[in-house]
Amino acid sequence: MASILVIDDERSIRNTLKEVLEYEKHQVELAEDGVIGLEMISNNQYDVILCDIKMPRMDGLEVLEKISGITNDPQVIMISGHGTVDSAVEAIKKGAFDFIEKPLDLNRLMITIRNAMDKTNLIAETRVLKKKVSKKYEMIGSSEAINKVREMIDRVAPTDARVLITGPNGTGKELVARQLHEKSNRSAGPFIEVNCAAIPSELIESELFGHEKGSFTSAIKQRKGKFEQAHGRTIFLDEVDDMSLSSQAKVLRALQENRVSRVGGDKDITVNVRVIAATNKDLKEEIQQSRFREELYHRLSVIIIQVPTLNERPEDIPLLAKFFIEQVCGEMGVAGKQINDEALTELQKIQWTGNIREFRNVIERLIILGGPVITAQDVKAYT
Repeated sequence: MASILVIDDERSIRNTLKEVLEYEKHQVELAEDGVIGLEMISNNQYDVILCDIKMPRMDGLEVLEKISGITNDPQVIMISGHGTVDSAVEAIKKGAFDFIEKPLDLNRLMITIRNAMDKTNLIAETRVLKKKVSKKYEMIGSSEAINKVREMIDRVAPTDARVLITGPNGTGKELVARQLHEKSNRSAGPFIEVNCAAIPSELIESELFGHEKGSFTSAIKQRKGKFEQAHGRTIFLDEVDDMSLSSQAKVLRALQENRVSRVGGDKDITVNVRVIAATNKDLKEEIQQSRFREELYHRLSVIIIQVPTLNERPEDIPLLAKFFIEQVCGEMGVAGKQINDEALTELQKIQWTGNIREFRNVIERLIILGGPVITAQDVKAYT
């Protein structure tokens, strides 16, 4: 059942639509012109809006433009007895879900409303999933060290500046990269992630730049690379230091010229990507050892964000412990557990070589092996 607003200056059409739609169990409200309709939209929440184009005081296309400034939720279906291809195209460009000519085909109208509701539900589900993903990649802590990282993210994210994230394994470099993407102007598109260490050296170029059919033995069809997939979006090169020197040269060219070419191809493809890279190594030392290209380092390191180790922010351990206890218990489907202050103090004494990743594993172990309240004795026994 949908909440529907009908905006039309013809009383007979308004009343007919109300009767038909209420018979289909929808909730229907009526407005006799665009001005009244906009006022109702400002004060109420509708799933679908049916809006005539030719109306006194304010035409439907103007109403359509103003709706987007009030809310982004409802799907707007334009209806008109004076429809032309141009007006239909203009309506769709301005954000209408569909355009239907009068006299209305009620079967088509019902199908269109159902499709509009499906889109509305999909948008709502996407929002929920995004919130879950955002929570999964939330940065936990209130220490000065982590607040400096947050401040840097807030300043850099809205720009297209390339960012190099450094720090030991397990510190949360991917979290920083995802926060940069979520707070950027490219957040509407997906976050394209490439783990350079997990891809065999002979396949990394195909993964990054794509390949043409028949360019090598297993290339049975053409394939777009990650740079092409990230056009207009963000690409995250994790463990960028693990790329071969030849692959580094091609990445350097892509950054310099905003173009890539597929393996086995001779055509340049223009790309517009925001590049975020991460490493757990000292790239200046890698340059000295001729394992990393200096030019690429300078291209990637417009902004450098150093992620602190867990040992550098022990005051965040109580917040992290409570966060991971709630997360792990939820994943396991078990009752939530408590942790006492003495246990937290013991956790703060540990030297965490694996950082946040190791810390989460320890919390999971304590949940499984400890009692209803995790104590200092549990920490000493199971860490």
